[in-house]
Amino acid sequence: MTVTTLRPGASPIATNTKTPVLDVVVPVYNEEVDLGPCVRRLHAEMARSFPYPFRITIADNASTDGTAAVARELVEELPEVVVVHLEQKGRGRALHQVWLGSDAPVLAYMDVDLSTDLAALPPLIAPLISGHSDIAIGSRLARGARVVRGPKREFISRCYNLLLRGTLATRFSDAQCGFKAIRADVAKRLLPHVVDTGWFFDTELLVLGERAGLRIHEVPVDWVDDPDSRVDIVSTAMADLRGVARLGRALATGGLPIAELRQALGRAPLESATPGVPTGLLRQLVRFAAIGVTSTLAYLLLFLLLRGGLGAQGANLVSLLVTAIANTAANRRFTFGVRGRDGAGRHQFEGLIVFGLGLALTSGSLALLHSSTDPGQVAEVAAVVGANLIATVLRFLLLRNWVFRPRTAAIPLENES
Repeated sequence: MTVTTLRPGASPIATNTKTPVLDVVVPVYNEEVDLGPCVRRLHAEMARSFPYPFRITIADNASTDGTAAVARELVEELPEVVVVHLEQKGRGRALHQVWLGSDAPVLAYMDVDLSTDLAALPPLIAPLISGHSDIAIGSRLARGARVVRGPKREFISRCYNLLLRGTLATRFSDAQCGFKAIRADVAKRLLPHVVDTGWFFDTELLVLGERAGLRIHEVPVDWVDDPDSRVDIVSTAMADLRGVARLGRALATGGLPIAELRQALGRAPLESATPGVPTGLLRQLVRFAAIGVTSTLAYLLLFLLLRGGLGAQGANLVSLLVTAIANTAANRRFTFGVRGRDGAGRHQFEGLIVFGLGLALTSGSLALLHSSTDPGQVAEVAAVVGANLIATVLRFLLLRNWVFRPRTAAIPLENES
């Protein structure tokens, strides 16, 4: 019997099991006062409202106070509670280690202060169990969220998420809310590529997941700021900025295997709702048109600047070549969503072939114009603009259906006898 291998996250998770369906990690550092009450409250709420087997894992990040002793008391008191001791600090390091070592199919974490209302836990987990989503996050900035916190933290949070949207083109609304979950099969693919061991871990994981084509489900939460929070805002903000720069550089230079992750994890494109109109066509047309207008203006500017020294044909050749290379690169990144260095050389080579067709159209129009009359500059510009419009339509069709058409690999099969 031949069976198609499903990508991680493609099927519902079995819940009729005695082993934990959900493993909630609570990372702590020197929390001997708050740890006991918070874990007992979390355990009571999960025992009341979560219908499947669960585990609460206390991840002790090298605490130097009595946190370890309190954690051991909780393990003896509550059967679903376990503790993992780490020799080094770092929330990201703790989540990385505990999540990869867990046998639960759904993994989550929340801050020990339980600032997020626990009523949001079932809707956070449900889409992961059903297979609808791959990652789920609590959001303090989504419509419907209710948040109580000071203006300084509110301002910093919104600025940080705007920075992510502007620099890394993210679409999720709240990167740093300490209330997240992920399917274990997805986590095992993503975590080896997450470098940060501190507070930027969340952002890095979400950006990688989003770039890999995963579905990120957002749950608006009720959230009350902990006035006793020990987070150093300044040092955390600086570390996050360094993380943004590092991650942006890795994405720009192809240092991350986004294409491989997308092939292994990404959701397949939807069937078109309108016969004959491929999914994403309208968005691609809008972006292609914007890049085309910019390219045409740059082309005309270069043509006018170079015409006096190179003549009409020479200026047309140089201007079209320069703008064609830039146009291919821009469409590759923004219109067709191709990132990284893989295939960039081939794309530019095929883009130059498309450029050759555009050159033939515009040069041909100039040659035809000069064969019949002695045109002025206005007539030349009109001729190349008209030919360039025709070349633009041809360029879009060739870029979409040839240059940037996904080269899908064969789906791996497993044979069962």
